[in-house]
Amino acid sequence: MRSVVRLLLLSTMIALATGCASKKDVEVLPEKTYYDNARKAMNSGNFNEAEQNLDALETYYPFGRYAEQAQLDLIYARYQNLDLEGSRAAADRFMRLNPQSEHLDYALYMRGLASYNLDIGLAARYFAIDVAARNPGEQLQAFRDFSQLLNRYPDSEYAPDARQRMIAVRNRMAELELHAARYYIKREAYIAANNRARYVVENYPSSPSVEEALILLADTFRLMDLKKGASDAIATLRTNFPNSEAFDENGEFQSDRLRRQNRSLTNVVTFGLMGDE
Repeated sequence: MRSVVRLLLLSTMIALATGCASKKDVEVLPEKTYYDNARKAMNSGNFNEAEQNLDALETYYPFGRYAEQAQLDLIYARYQNLDLEGSRAAADRFMRLNPQSEHLDYALYMRGLASYNLDIGLAARYFAIDVAARNPGEQLQAFRDFSQLLNRYPDSEYAPDARQRMIAVRNRMAELELHAARYYIKREAYIAANNRARYVVENYPSSPSVEEALILLADTFRLMDLKKGASDAIATLRTNFPNSEAFDENGEFQSDRLRRQNRSLTNVVTFGLMGDE
């Protein structure tokens, strides 16, 4: 019994000694050393090492002289490490801790940039992915962030790029609506397809998708025997896109969008039936 007690005491002493030793092994560097190491790593493109030093700087010197700059650098380092959610979280934290900072425009811009790329992810960097076919997800959040940046800091150096990205988001959203319209056409849900096409025309009038949306509007209106709706859509198309491919050499509307979509669906069904034989 005594030997068991001695063994337990010895084990406890060893564990305590090991714990103390491990704590002593963690050397806290001076604040400037962490900052200099982080900047050096960022300048050399080693953003993983930069992030480690910035995290340590925030941990040991949360109110130090480099705290604000370290928080800004952490947003960028995480973004470059493709940790987009982490970058956005770091931007949120910076804005919460530094509400009067002169760098709030940068934090807003980076938060929008992270959201802008978050839906696409790594796969789109290496594979052909139709972004318009994906759920919009964070695109609207990016649009809100960029819009807030332009409203609060219209003269910011990041404003021009934010404005261009807002246009890109609008174009993506319009193309997403067209993607849905084509989906409904394949399933012969023409009223739903018509609604999606009309939404593009009414809400994204400056997007490149408007021409195709007007053609689908005219096609679906004609299929549903709604002559006035079809006539209005064709007239709008003729006014804004006189050289549209939907007009033949005599200027007559000759679209076959619905026939092509239905033919495509028939091919898929036929192929499937042949494969089952």
